[in-house]
This record gives sequence, C-alpha cells and structure tokens, in this order.
Amino acid sequence: MQKQTLVMKFGGTSVGSADALVKAAQIVKDARAEYPRVVVITSAMSGVTNLLLDSAALASQGKVDSLPSAESTLREKHFAAADALIKNEHLREVTKAEINVLIFSLVDLCKAIAILGEASPRAMDAVASIGERMCVRLLGAVLEDAGINAKAIESTEFVVTNAHFQHAHPDFKATTEKTRQLLNPLMDAGVVPVTTGFIGATPEGVITTLGRGGSDYSAAVIGSVLPADDVWIWTDVDGVMTTDPRIVKDAVTLPEITYSEIAELAYYGAKVLHPKTIRPVVDAGIGLRICNTFNPSHPGTRLIANAPSDSKARNGQVVKAVTAIRNQRLVTIEGRGMLGVPGVAARAFGAVASTKTSVPLITQASSEQSICFAVPSESAASVLNALQAVFASEIEDEDIDRVWMTEDVSIITVVGVGMRHTPGVAGQVFTQLGNNKANVLAIAQGSSEVSISMVVAATDTELAVRSLHELIVK
Repeated sequence: MQKQTLVMKFGGTSVGSADALVKAAQIVKDARAEYPRVVVITSAMSGVTNLLLDSAALASQGKVDSLPSAESTLREKHFAAADALIKNEHLREVTKAEINVLIFSLVDLCKAIAILGEASPRAMDAVASIGERMCVRLLGAVLEDAGINAKAIESTEFVVTNAHFQHAHPDFKATTEKTRQLLNPLMDAGVVPVTTGFIGATPEGVITTLGRGGSDYSAAVIGSVLPADDVWIWTDVDGVMTTDPRIVKDAVTLPEITYSEIAELAYYGAKVLHPKTIRPVVDAGIGLRICNTFNPSHPGTRLIANAPSDSKARNGQVVKAVTAIRNQRLVTIEGRGMLGVPGVAARAFGAVASTKTSVPLITQASSEQSICFAVPSESAASVLNALQAVFASEIEDEDIDRVWMTEDVSIITVVGVGMRHTPGVAGQVFTQLGNNKANVLAIAQGSSEVSISMVVAATDTELAVRSLHELIVK
C-alpha cells in the first residue's frame, strides 16, 4: 500500500541558519515526491529558547538591562535568514513584521515579570513558546518562497493539553479531533502545514509547553493522531550512534534500533530523541526514523517494534550501544535498624519527590540494610536535606546510621535486546571494566533485560565508555 502521510520535525540546528533552512526546504520538497501529504514541525532556531529563558530569569531578578541586546539578537538572527532566503518582498516584509510583534511581546512579558519579581510557570511557558512561534513563520515563508504550497499554523490551535505548565500533557482525544479538523483539509488541498513543536494550549487557549526538547514529542503526538505512516526526526547527526563520538571516535550509526532500546538510551542520556517520543509512535504502530539534515542521503536510524529473530547472533553482538549520564551523585541510606522495617523506601522516595527530583537509578542490598540511588548533582544537597529531615528520629535513635552522598559520578548504561537471551553478558561487561581498571560503585539491571547500568566515578566516565564500546566492535 502506498504511503500517504509523513510528519517531519526539524530540530533547532536544522533551522538554525539560512544555510540550514535551505537544506530543510529541499528535504521537504524531496519528501513531497514520495508522500502526497506532509506536515512539517519546527523547533526554535538554535540558541533562541535559551536566550528567551535567560531573559525571563534575569527579569525575575529585576534585571532588564540585557533586554535590548536580546531583542537585537533575535531580530538579527531571524531577519538575516528572511532577507537571505525570501525573495518575494511582500512575503518577506509580512514575515518580518509578524516576527517583530513576537519580539515585542517578549519584551513586554519580561517587563511584567520584572515588576512582579517572579516568573510563574505559566509566564515561562509564554516566554519559551516565542522561539517556535517566530521560527514557524520564518520556515513557512521560506518554503512558500521556494515554491512549496505551505501554511504556517501554531500548534496551540490543535494540540490541547492540561494546565501543568512547563510539563503539560496532551489530551489525546481533543487533540485528535482538532488536529484532523485543521490539518486534513489543508493537506487534502495540497498544502504543507508548517507548525510549532514543543507547545500546545489549554482548552481555554492558554499557551503551554511539553517540556524542554518536547518538539520530538510533538511530532510523535501529531503523527499518532492523524495518523501518519511515518515520523521523521531531522537533527544534526546521522541517527542513533553506538556511543558518543566525542568519547569514542569509531562510534558508528545504528541502521535500526528497537523501541525498547531507544527508550533506554533516551532515558539514560542519549540526546538524539526526547524520552516521551516513543510511546505515541508505538501505540499508533507507525514508523519512526532519525535523519541528518546536513547529510540527507544517509539512511539514518530506523526504529522498529521488535528485533529480528536472529538479533542475538547477528555479528555476535548483543550489546548495541553505550551511553553515559554525567553530573550525578549517589545517595545512600544505611543502617542495621532498617532491617525488616516496612515503609523505609516509600518514605525515602517521598522525600525525594518533595524536592521535584527525578531518580534515574536505584539499587538496594538484599539485606535491606541500605538503599542507594542516583540523583542529579544540582539536586543532591536538597535531596540530602529532605532525607535527613524525614529520618531525623531514626538517625537520632541510630536505627539509621547515616544518610550520605558521593562526589560526582556517572551512570554508564549498555543497551541491547540481544542481552535478554544471552547468558554471560553481565560477566562480559564487568570483566571488560575490570580489565581496564574502571571501578564500579553500584549496579542496576532493568526487568526488561534490555540494559545494564552501572555507576562509576566521574573521572572513570570516558574510560568506562571506551572499554564497553569495545564489546560492540569486537
């Protein structure tokens, strides 16, 4: 059956300059030869969202002196691309005028934040949304000037979310109805809708964001509700790599990877795909591909539902990728008085949750005399204080000996569905680390058996990654 509908998302670097926008326009033009119905989703131009959020953060401290500089930077970045690429004078001036209105709205928002002396989550979402809202107008006009029948439309018009500002969750039923009503007639008329990633709106129309990096998630949501045949994520790398090429120079692109593997990699620090992206695509049963805007002829990485039956034996490789999360601390609660006492873990993680901290790794001694888990370094002090407060009476009674944390550590994770059916993988992993003198501080293995994670000292991060990558290339 011929494929009909394609959703393509372009990341910040893929629309970050005039040259990048030219490449994006050509990619859209080429895709239309294969797919009659195309939806384009864009991030903000690279660096813009950080600039917006920094401006708001400074404003919350009463500092607005840098606003003229931010205003000038935004105008220069977007106008330079418009002047270079949009030959139609009327279209160019209309586009620049619309972008200018959004820049002025940033200034007004920051001044209001400065007067209040605080930036609420709702205000921060309004500020953060401006980057995508500027870029969608720019990219839409660039496509139109390049001869592609395109229409810029903000996703606030059809992605409906709850009011959990900065981390909003889509209402899939309402979003499905609105997306189909709005986008299908455009595509049926041969128009390419160009829309914003990362943002939505409450039923009342208040702007929300889906969290940093949420443009990938937007693509998955829009692709799943249409539904599309495929979702392609355009970024600045050739797909999912076996590890960080800055650490291991002979890292290579994986031609395919399962949803369970990419979920583990996304969770454990790989920046290619937002962790939330996977579920809508899996639920809808549609294809997902990660491609390089700057090397569009490269096939990239294709995500597949399940590994082929011979995945265990293929090239003798069971470990498919290695990733690392830096800047973590190990927090340990230990004491002989914990033995057999119910509720210790619940109280511990309740205390962690009260600090709004995410825990990427947990391990517990079978004797129940210690619980150990990782938290981001910047949150470690507040987590430690919360735990000491919760267990103050137990510490005083010496049922808990101490609550303490390490210096900075890294979580190293090896991933591969072939590990599930292969005896001795853990032995290979830890032998490899031992042979290379990398000391392991803690270990955790998920019940899916798709990954094994271990904690090493920050100074051992690159050594551990390089050592374990050798299991892939052997």
